[in-house]
Amino acid sequence: MNYTETLEYLYRQLPMFQRIGAAAYKKDLDNTIRLCNILGNPQNKFNSIHIAGTNGKGSVSHLLASILQEAGYKTGLYTSPHLKDFRERIRINGKKISKGNVIEFVSDHYADLEEISPSFFEYTAGMAFTRFNEEKVDIAILETGMGGRLDSTNVVTPLLSVITNIGYDHMTFLGNTLKKIAAEKAGIIKANVPVVIGETQAEAADVFDQKAQQKNAVIYYADKHFRIESKYDAFQKKPVIYMDIYHDGDHWLNHITCPLSGKYQVKNIMTALQSIHVLKLSGFEVPNSSIVDGIENVVQNTGILGRWQVLSKSPLVICDIGHNEDGIRQVTAQIKSIKYDKLHFVLGTVDDKNIDKILSILPVNARYYYCKANIPRGLDEDNLREKAIHFGLEGDSFPSVRTAYLSALDNATDKDLVFIGGSTFVVAEIL
Repeated sequence: MNYTETLEYLYRQLPMFQRIGAAAYKKDLDNTIRLCNILGNPQNKFNSIHIAGTNGKGSVSHLLASILQEAGYKTGLYTSPHLKDFRERIRINGKKISKGNVIEFVSDHYADLEEISPSFFEYTAGMAFTRFNEEKVDIAILETGMGGRLDSTNVVTPLLSVITNIGYDHMTFLGNTLKKIAAEKAGIIKANVPVVIGETQAEAADVFDQKAQQKNAVIYYADKHFRIESKYDAFQKKPVIYMDIYHDGDHWLNHITCPLSGKYQVKNIMTALQSIHVLKLSGFEVPNSSIVDGIENVVQNTGILGRWQVLSKSPLVICDIGHNEDGIRQVTAQIKSIKYDKLHFVLGTVDDKNIDKILSILPVNARYYYCKANIPRGLDEDNLREKAIHFGLEGDSFPSVRTAYLSALDNATDKDLVFIGGSTFVVAEIL
């Protein structure tokens, strides 16, 4: 098979949760373990950091990878979903694996793997483990796809586990309370492996503390050790955060800049900094200069996309992949901080979420352009519009993301804001 045929094989024959939803969800790690055995257990042959969380785990993963690259370590990065190119999921020192790597892995292993019918995510996790082992990375950053306890990445014994935060998402699978969701995320905590928690949340802290005690894992809460004072440049001119960073009460780093200009990134940066602090205890040498450069160069070092990304300045066009209640709340808060005449909101979502809470926090004083991403899970644009009208969100429905976006651009003046969000897949189509 050539590259296009190989991708079609992966998408067509192997269930992919992000596209089809519940049918692709597996309730144990047995298949992943069988897959890893077939591959020779490559996941046990390199150092790793394992990251879970409701929001921010992708940003934290990219920040850590960038910092470690700047420190001179050959760094693997496994994230999901991809936005433009399947190969975004597996990077080494920021460089996507080659099309030849993808073809070779499937060609070499599909006959053996077809016997166990791995999911799309299991297949790609195995591909990442194999590539990182073959390339002899110094360390790999592994982001969970969903949850933690039953995620395909949860077959590693990392140097460090990281849980960014807990919020309401994927409740059909993870539970309908924050404690239940926290218990699923806490499933990545391993015996004698330190764990960093990004945010201290009352509903989750007891769960994490108890699990860490059971596993004899030292636990660190990033927001108890790090504090960031931040300022935001005008987004129309230069989308960047300026930061002064404090560690255990002392002024540590001054006037640091980060091109990930979403205000919510402050929490993710603190999580990454605490993770680096713990990693240094394991013998990794990461000078302050590498931390500063890693934060400042995270986009060019890792290729991260879709996080409060400015696409145009006249009119101001911004996209963000925030897609659950907490993510949308952070996005809408930042929208309110921007000066504009009128807001044009290109909105799409998936059909297996309870979107009432999301719709209830979206700004009423806006014109909406409802659309459906080109995936089976996408919520029909007319159904979305009908639901949204009950919350006072006026707008029209469009047959595709592209037509919705072009209509928003046509209607926007140079002083307006066009925002694209609600779903990772809507943002992916725009990019």
